[in-house]
Amino acid sequence: MSPTAYDQRWQRIEAAGGNPHGEADFVCRYAPRSVLDAGCGTGRVAIELARRGLDVVGTDLDQDMIAMARAKAPELTWVHGDLGDLELATRFDAVVLAGNVIPFVTAEHRRAAVHTCARHVAGDGRLIAGFQLQPGWPTVADYDTWCESAGFACEARYATWDRDPSTDAASYAVSVHLRP
Repeated sequence: MSPTAYDQRWQRIEAAGGNPHGEADFVCRYAPRSVLDAGCGTGRVAIELARRGLDVVGTDLDQDMIAMARAKAPELTWVHGDLGDLELATRFDAVVLAGNVIPFVTAEHRRAAVHTCARHVAGDGRLIAGFQLQPGWPTVADYDTWCESAGFACEARYATWDRDPSTDAASYAVSVHLRP
């Protein structure tokens, strides 16, 4: 999907009365001061978190998405990089992977991407990810295994960014992991 088409999708959701900032609302409930938006796309979540006063860095593999994010918010830090081997000097209170980031990482690199994100979480911070549950995509068990191998345990799981309870019939999962 092109950066423009991606942004237009969220504009349509907002115009129809939807909340385009559910991920930011969710993350803010944990009161972080700093956030790494891993797989930030065009910066929708990162820009909203910064608007709310958080220190935010956004990173994405797609150069066009990062270019659009930079154009929309040049005052923020945007890093073009691969989640499989990204190394930033900063550690964050929260690392968020919103909007199907993990399923879009190639299958052979998903574990490495989770480990990279986990390395960027400050001592008592959280790793927060949301993705669709559909055939051929990672399961919550897969994701939990990758998080556990990075030293993280599941603190909470929901079916939506609005914190609806997770059920076996859920088509989406939002997971919050931290170090035990």
